[in-house]
Amino acid sequence: MPESPFLAACNGRKADHTPVWFMRQAGRYMKEYREIRKKASILDICHTPELACEVTLQPVNRFEIDAAILFADILLPFEPLGLGLSFPEGRGGGPVIDRPILVPADVDRLPDVSPGDMQYVLDAVSLIKKELAGRVPLIGFAGAPFTLASYAIEGGSSRSFIETKRFMYSTPEAWHSLLSTFAEMVGNYLVAQVEAGADALQLFDSWVGILSQHDYERFVAPHSKRAIEIAKSASVPVIHFGTNTRELLGSMAQAGGDVIGVDWRTPIDEAWKEFPERGVQGNLDPTALFAPQDELRAQVRDIMERVGGRAGHIFNLGHGVLPPTEPDALDRVIDYVREGA
Repeated sequence: MPESPFLAACNGRKADHTPVWFMRQAGRYMKEYREIRKKASILDICHTPELACEVTLQPVNRFEIDAAILFADILLPFEPLGLGLSFPEGRGGGPVIDRPILVPADVDRLPDVSPGDMQYVLDAVSLIKKELAGRVPLIGFAGAPFTLASYAIEGGSSRSFIETKRFMYSTPEAWHSLLSTFAEMVGNYLVAQVEAGADALQLFDSWVGILSQHDYERFVAPHSKRAIEIAKSASVPVIHFGTNTRELLGSMAQAGGDVIGVDWRTPIDEAWKEFPERGVQGNLDPTALFAPQDELRAQVRDIMERVGGRAGHIFNLGHGVLPPTEPDALDRVIDYVREGA
């Protein structure tokens, strides 16, 4: 088969059109997904390869997108780690970590986790790859060491990340031990996804934008770099993504990744100057999908004009599709990108 536009862009080559996919493209904004959620929880879907496959394929069947991304959750490794994981309905679907990491001794007690401890994810990858039958590439993914540590220490989501930073500053030896453990686990997990059939990988560092550049380089970058080094041994492209990372983009690129994801807060051409030798992914504001059509087209056009047809661009949102989004808005974005806006 000829190289897909998505993989061509990941490898810095000119594609026959700008590839498009959407983070969180499988989710609550789709009626088909909501129907499944009436019968199955998020964890039920993740734990059942057939359901994970069905949900992964829903947007591929609905939209003219250029890549599928595995339906899973970045926190699934917390189950074999013994930290516990749930998504109580009363918390708006946000995660709860039942046994958070509170003191250095909690880090010492973490068991070794291998990719086989999440075999259901690998089985889902293999099944999805088979069902895709070459239509589009499949992206596997994992959470970055810092973001995993933040969830593990906070016990869930946070606005201020006080406990994460307290642990990082007060017990640096335990902090680095924790992130080193996560880096090895994540890297091996990503390699296993490729062995199961994934064509590309994305490392999500969703919360890393809370850090200064100095703290990122001291406390995080070496561990992200290690996770990416391991993932790269699988010889597929790796996308490195974070939000609110304008000041960190250069450092994140140094930590690794063939493509650097950019959120909507940074103009994409300015971001690309920080890593001109890499690809770039992004970066439409997800809330632009609620704008009138003329405004949405104008925002897509602005991104396309800033890129100027340069090889290595993957069009995406600056973060995930929001639940109230109308699916037709994604159709419009795809059309605008194909038309050059």
